[in-house]
Amino acid sequence: QVQLVESGGGSVQAGGSLRLSCAAFGYTAQCMGWFRQAPGKEREGVAAIITGLGNTYYADSVKGRFTISQDNAKNTVYLQLNSLKPEDTAVYYCAADLNFLVAQPLGESEYRFWGQGTQVTVSS
Repeated sequence: QVQLVESGGGSVQAGGSLRLSCAAFGYTAQCMGWFRQAPGKEREGVAAIITGLGNTYYADSVKGRFTISQDNAKNTVYLQLNSLKPEDTAVYYCAADLNFLVAQPLGESEYRFWGQGTQVTVSS
């Protein structure tokens, strides 16, 4: 069992930045991702990282603005959100799995463990 603890959400104005953190406890996660769900919309994959290889993946909507990174010593993954837009407003979820051979790193079905979510609100 992997437990995920997220932090770092908040409210910012458009163009601002936030950094989300996700600490994993229990096992060393091999694949970690960030997803988000806006009101009335389906949850979507935002970014993912294969922790042992450092390979990263991004949704087209956030490429060039969001950066996923890791601190292996802390078993923690970060999501740096820059140039935020109102449409980035959502609950952001951290997800993890023990399998690094994932076919779709931004696909929900690849992940067994989920955090509680943290709210990000961007005002115009």
